[in-house]
Formats: sequence, structure tokens, C-alpha cells
Amino acid sequence: MSNQPAIEQQIELAVEILKDGGIVAYPTDTVYGLGANPANEQAIEKIYRVKKRTHDLPLPLLLADISDLLKVASVVPDIAWQLAEHFLPGGLTLVLKKSPWVPSAVTAGGDTIAVRVPNHHIPTAIIRGLGVPLVGTSANISGKPSPVTADEVYEQLGDKVDLIIDGGMCPGGIESTVMDVSGEIPAIIREGAVSREEIVKACGSSIRKI
Repeated sequence: MSNQPAIEQQIELAVEILKDGGIVAYPTDTVYGLGANPANEQAIEKIYRVKKRTHDLPLPLLLADISDLLKVASVVPDIAWQLAEHFLPGGLTLVLKKSPWVPSAVTAGGDTIAVRVPNHHIPTAIIRGLGVPLVGTSANISGKPSPVTADEVYEQLGDKVDLIIDGGMCPGGIESTVMDVSGEIPAIIREGAVSREEIVKACGSSIRKI
């Protein structure tokens, strides 16, 4: 992945590709992500095809700012704001009731959406350039390890991706913790970058683990 243009140029190119319905791999604070414009159904279909991901599995979205929760969620409960204040930007994904803005192609027809604010300037700059949240699924073939370098992305996905931004090794190297706050009782769906203990300490309430 050497001899690439400067990161700023790669980000500009990524935004253009995404606006044209392409897909882009990029580094985050956890693992490399595979992005598309969520409003473009053909791009979403390409994500599923490239990852060999089954269509009953929804795709998460990345946001540039915590305030963007109001765009993608119909309801943002107090605990979601509390968790966002403690852990975002960072390695915590929140599952919320989706707003009408979120296309059903992203949610696999479900009524919830998984969202995160990455603590990394590259995806944040892409989102701001695109003007909408960015699909933020891991840049791997489903079931295979999530890549933490651009070379690892290329090994799995090759030239099926329109652009792989080489931003070096991801600092976290472990996927985000996923927490469902769409129901009455918050539940951890996947433990990852943020531990259950940290979450309990931050919100001081009973947390289920699914």
C-alpha cells in the first residue's frame, strides 16, 4: 500500500467515490472500516457482496459528532447520552431505534440502528465531506479477522474496494463494544474495546449481557 497520495488527497478522493456510489476502506480507532453512502442502495448491496455478508445482518453507521445521534435515532434515551458523553468518540457502538432518515437497506429491514462516533480524524473527515453518516462495518470478509492495516484489508478484499486509505495500523486493534439501548433494559451485545466494568461504572445501572 505504498506510494499513495497524501492522506488529505485520499480523503477527498474517498468522498468523491462515496458520492458516486462506490465503497471505500479506511482506518478507525478500532479496526479498518468499509464505507458507503447509506442512502445509495447499490453501494449498500456492494458492501454485502464484497463482505459476503448475509442480508439479514444490519450495517452500522459512523457519525462525525455525538449530536448526529438526533439524525439517525427516533429516540435517544438518557442512558445513551450518558454513555456517549463518557465513551464517544471512542470504541462504543450504541443500538438505538432508527429515525425515518435511516434507509431500511442499512438496517436489514429492522427498526434499530447501530451507531458510533470514531475517535479518528480520517473517518470523521470523510463523514463531514460526504455530509451524511458513513457505513462503518469492518473491512473484512464475514467470519474472518477484522483488519488493522491497509495491507490486511487488501489481502481479504483486494481490488473489490474502490479505494483503500492507508492510514497506518489502527491504534485500538479490537472491535468496538456494542450496547443495545433501544429497549427498557440496556444490554451488551458484544464486549470489545470498552469493558462491561467501565460501562457499569459510567452509568451505574444494571446491564444485561446478551
